[in-house]
This record gives sequence, C-alpha cells and structure tokens, in this order.
Amino acid sequence: MTRNPLADPHLLGISSGGAFGAIAALLHTGLFLGLLTVPLMAFGGSLGATFLVLAVARVTGATSADRLVLAGVAVSFIILAGANILIFLGDPKATHTVVFWMLGGLGLAQWSHLIYPVAVLVPAGLWLWTQAPALNAMSLGDETAASLGIPVARFRLTVFVAGALITGVMVAFSGLIGFVGLMMPHLVRFAVGGDNARVLPLSALAGAIFLVAADTIARVVMAPEDMPIGIVTGLVGGVFFLWLMARKT
Repeated sequence: MTRNPLADPHLLGISSGGAFGAIAALLHTGLFLGLLTVPLMAFGGSLGATFLVLAVARVTGATSADRLVLAGVAVSFIILAGANILIFLGDPKATHTVVFWMLGGLGLAQWSHLIYPVAVLVPAGLWLWTQAPALNAMSLGDETAASLGIPVARFRLTVFVAGALITGVMVAFSGLIGFVGLMMPHLVRFAVGGDNARVLPLSALAGAIFLVAADTIARVVMAPEDMPIGIVTGLVGGVFFLWLMARKT
C-alpha cells in the first residue's frame, strides 16, 4: 500500500494506536463491555491512528511513500506520548502490569481468550488473501492499478482498515511486539518472490514461528524471570531494519 520496504504497523503508528486504546480501557474506562472492551478500544485506537496518519500526510502534502512512513513515525511518537500520560494518570498499582504489557508478551495468554483474535484474523486474513491480485497491482503504482480497474483510494482505505482491525485486536491481547511485520514479509519474498498469494500466508506462518522462537528465548535467557518478547524482537528487528536500509541505499 505504501510501496515502502520499511513500512509496517509498528512504524506507521497503527500498533501505537492500539496500545493507546487498550491502555485507556485497562486503566481508565474499565471493562464496560466485558472481555470485548480491550479489543474494541484497541481497534478504535488503531483505526484512529490510521486515519490520523493519512490526514497528516494529506495536510502536509506527504504524497510519496517515504513521507507517508515519516508521517506514521511522527504520529506514533505523539500517540505513545499520550499513552504515557494515561499511564502516569492511572492507578499506580496497575501501571506495572500495563508497562510490562506495552513491552509485549504472551505470559498472560489464556485459551479462553483465543476466540477473539481468531474471529478477527480468519475473516480479515482470508479477505486480504483473496485480494492478492489487486495488492500485486497496487505494488506497481497507483496509475497502473487504476488502469486495471482498481478503485485505488477506496481499496487502500479498506486495506488499512483491515490492517488496523487485525493489529488492534492482536495488540490488545499480546501488547506491543514490534518488527515482526517488518522482517517476515521481506524474508518470505526472498524465498518465494513477490506474489502476495504466496507472501501473505507464508508471512503469517513465518511470523508465528518467529514469535514462538522469540517467546522461548525470552523465557530462557533470564529464567525464572519472564522477559517481554518485545525486547527480543526489538533487538533482532533493529539490526534487520539497519540491514534493510543499507541494502536499499
């Protein structure tokens, strides 16, 4: 959608928006809708962040892919600052749990909660998979996609909404785990090429395997302490990010 190899939900501010919504639910609004409260507010935060990035890009004239990512990074910092304010104003007894959650982890995972991310991932993921030909066309540029009959603006917005929905709900249950969405699609493309019909499902599989491996490392390296997964993925992802930047220059 952005035609930028460095773009992912973490850098575009979508994950930060999900964290903001989840923190607001955990520390301030309470679970007024039961277990659905955190996922729904996380989705609302992710969707709000998506629209904010697009609005900033439009207002500042950031039409290029690189500038869209820069707008996402700026919005991400602003949203994280707002999330920190919510933590500062929240109950001190609960903030420790929230801070650990912001670093990402699966230590609080329960089988009974699995239905909610599955209910979002399966339909949204399958829809994205069916749109693989249109995604391939969009990667060639807006003019090419439009010449093939794709409603570019509407399709881009729909994909962003689907991405915000998946990201928001996953962040609600796992916390902020960055760089997985940056690394895995590139590694998969190196192996199978750029056709999104193969890249999308294989990226999901590779991301799941990598996340389990990172979780294993996080549980072993400081045993019996349970280190947040976000620390492991951040270290690996930061190195990968620098390598990718050097490779593209």
